[in-house]
Amino acid sequence: MASNHSLHQSECRCHHPCRNWDRHEPLPSAKHLASWAGVCPGNKQSAGKRLKNGITKGNPYLRAVLAEVVWGITRTDTYLAAQYHRLARRKGKRRAVMAVAHSLLVIIYHVLREKKPYEELGPDYFDQLDTERTQRYYVRRLEQLGFNVELAPAHIA
Repeated sequence: MASNHSLHQSECRCHHPCRNWDRHEPLPSAKHLASWAGVCPGNKQSAGKRLKNGITKGNPYLRAVLAEVVWGITRTDTYLAAQYHRLARRKGKRRAVMAVAHSLLVIIYHVLREKKPYEELGPDYFDQLDTERTQRYYVRRLEQLGFNVELAPAHIA
């Protein structure tokens, strides 16, 4: 009696990437890789509202490794750490970790596919996106704390 353990990879009937191992086909996009890894955001909608949902099912081992890497990244002075802290304030630590894990996996995909080194954007990238909005935010916060704020341009020496 033949057991299932004697099946070759080419005879595998599961919906797992092992079906493509013998053909060596890469994943066509970063979205496919993120989906396979299980770090895609869930997509649950009802009555036109986007509802909270967990991440998609995927490779639990890769997801765990990515999460550990992200926890290490959060203690650095980088773009991904800034993204984590920005998201953790609004969404919570665990959701922020999965969001940054998704970003990290997309970065890894593009670095390997395009064979170009990663270019760090820096921890102040989000502040540089819209300096006017950042100024308004901090002026408003200081006024809420009871300070009178008057902005003057800095003299560049």
